[in-house]
Amino acid sequence: MAAKKGSKVKVEYEGKFENGEIFDSSTHGDHSHPLEFVVGEGQVIKGFDDAVIGMEINQEKDIEINPEDAYGESKEELKKEVPKDAFPKDKKVVKGMVFALNSPDGRQFPVKVDEVKDESVVLDLNHPLAGKKLIFHLKVVGIDEPESAMVA
Repeated sequence: MAAKKGSKVKVEYEGKFENGEIFDSSTHGDHSHPLEFVVGEGQVIKGFDDAVIGMEINQEKDIEINPEDAYGESKEELKKEVPKDAFPKDKKVVKGMVFALNSPDGRQFPVKVDEVKDESVVLDLNHPLAGKKLIFHLKVVGIDEPESAMVA
């Protein structure tokens, strides 16, 4: 049975940058935690979603996902300068530091310090993987048919 739009799949994966650095994996030590999602529902990035269509259980493949099918290009307008006094006095803010900000609806998202100036800090609100080509090794380890396709 091949994965198709509406199938619930379980996928083991390893994600790397072009330089070979691993940025994410479903394997942690000797434990695997496959990613579960419904194909075609936008629960994962487009390139990952598209790649599993047609794959069968235990099938493996390597894919490259360009920024437009992943987290988009990095946008200069998503860099914001804020006063240094907006940060806790007891924390040293340094370039490259990543911390979480709360959105108005209560969700958290990562923010990276792009530059530290005398009186302000430039924050990069782009997704940390924006602008990057992502390389994945995928292995489908489970497929459930869409409920609409099941016979009653």
